[in-house]
Amino acid sequence: MRDILTPIAEKVMNTAIKEGFDEAAVLVVGSNEVMVKIANTQPSIIQHWNNTTINLYVTKNRRILITSYTVRDPSEIERTISSLLKVSSVIEESEYYAPLPKPSKIEFLKNIMDKRIVNAIDNPERVVDKVFSEINRANVDEVAGVLTLNHRGKVLVTSTGTSLYEELTGLNIYIRAFKGEGSGQWGMSTTRLDYKVIEETVSRAVEYAIESRNPEPIEPGVYDIILSPMVAGNIFSYIGFMSSAMAIDMGLSIFMNRRIGDRVASETLTLLDDPRREDAYNSTSFDDDGVATYTKPIIENGVLKNILHNVRTARKYGVKSTGNAGWIIPEPWNLVVKPGTYSEEELIGMVKRGILATNNWYTRLQNYVDGTFSTILRDAVFLIENGRIVKAVTKLRIADKLPNILNNISAIGRRQYQAKWWEIEKPVITPFILVRRVHTSKHML
Repeated sequence: MRDILTPIAEKVMNTAIKEGFDEAAVLVVGSNEVMVKIANTQPSIIQHWNNTTINLYVTKNRRILITSYTVRDPSEIERTISSLLKVSSVIEESEYYAPLPKPSKIEFLKNIMDKRIVNAIDNPERVVDKVFSEINRANVDEVAGVLTLNHRGKVLVTSTGTSLYEELTGLNIYIRAFKGEGSGQWGMSTTRLDYKVIEETVSRAVEYAIESRNPEPIEPGVYDIILSPMVAGNIFSYIGFMSSAMAIDMGLSIFMNRRIGDRVASETLTLLDDPRREDAYNSTSFDDDGVATYTKPIIENGVLKNILHNVRTARKYGVKSTGNAGWIIPEPWNLVVKPGTYSEEELIGMVKRGILATNNWYTRLQNYVDGTFSTILRDAVFLIENGRIVKAVTKLRIADKLPNILNNISAIGRRQYQAKWWEIEKPVITPFILVRRVHTSKHML
């Protein structure tokens, strides 16, 4: 893949400089992917993709332009470069302008590509058979879901001399099972062909569907809620976005009026950005600026420790890049919640009257600065009384503020799960989490 992507990147970068741009960076991402869609407990379709995406960053007189194309013919983007130069003369200088960094030493990750996934993309039958061997053992009415295997390579070339290449593989599976009026869903990811991930994803979805087959409506109120990794992952995705310097600048962050060193959460919580965890789906050795990545706490023992930067936001704030570019928005790579010491059963045992929430969707922010939000609990939701699950319930929505969720974290499980599906775009590696005194409301979906 390197031999294909590097010449494309170099040609586009050289063309941009010849046209008259001061600086240019080109990030070319190639992907080979197979997706198996499951409907009515059968494989409904198997799709293959082989795509090349060309991302171009150019500057002229401190003006910044960025464009991206997914094309079969790389010359298409070359034809747009001259038109971009004309546009640069009519836009304003960017307050975020910073020179592209010079090449620096990169310590490359060694175990983020699994050749078994590369082979399975071309011949996915064995993996599909494994999925359905688990599904066919399940005593449920119906199963749906998606299994994706991908092999990605990326080349970054800049006019300052940076030339970097990396490739990795990924497996992502999410399964939804139905039994009676109940349903259960689970979604996990990894960089490796791990059949245990497939087995557990199916078994969790099936277990939750069976246990929730006769749900009853419940009155909203203030509950202690155990967030599964699916729910915690979705909520922490928003926290991760809000830790970006650009999100803070745009007024889209609960950290907008906070400073490094402020207490922003329960001391039980440590939240990391870990781009170097080799089993994590979105790991990388370098960011889009060519800056080396490293593991860093965003929140450590409840204290805000880091805001995420690329070279542009770092220059504006007078700090160093944290290796989180995004040319426009610095973003976390893999969010990781540090594990606690409790089993899932022990967390349930700590709840006198509360809820176990296994999945959610329709998360909406009403106010990004104070963190007012709501999210609908879907699939299996269970009422806990006196440390025991007593029944499945339905029609409940969390309606609270993100700072309250962070500050009311009481206990964290000891086992982490790498949650990822379409409500968690980038993986969040988190245990089950017990949050006290969560406000809820009713929903009609």
